[in-house]
Amino acid sequence: MRLELYQAETSRIAKEQTALLDEAQQTLASGKKLSRLEENGVLHALQVLIENSIGKSKHILKAANEPVPVSAYDAFL
Repeated sequence: MRLELYQAETSRIAKEQTALLDEAQQTLASGKKLSRLEENGVLHALQVLIENSIGKSKHILKAANEPVPVSAYDAFL
């Protein structure tokens, strides 16, 4: 059950961050530039999504009784 809760929370976070990135994409598609604050928000959203996917992959490996690598890169191999 704990893994299910974790999956639900990471899914919620991914949806929120993706919505922010979609909003930035719409702004750029309309020909407007992003402010420095908006650019920083885009970078933060990308970082959160990447960290989210790393954590999720490690949790899935652990739940499957597989070795969990220390390196984030190795978690996806």
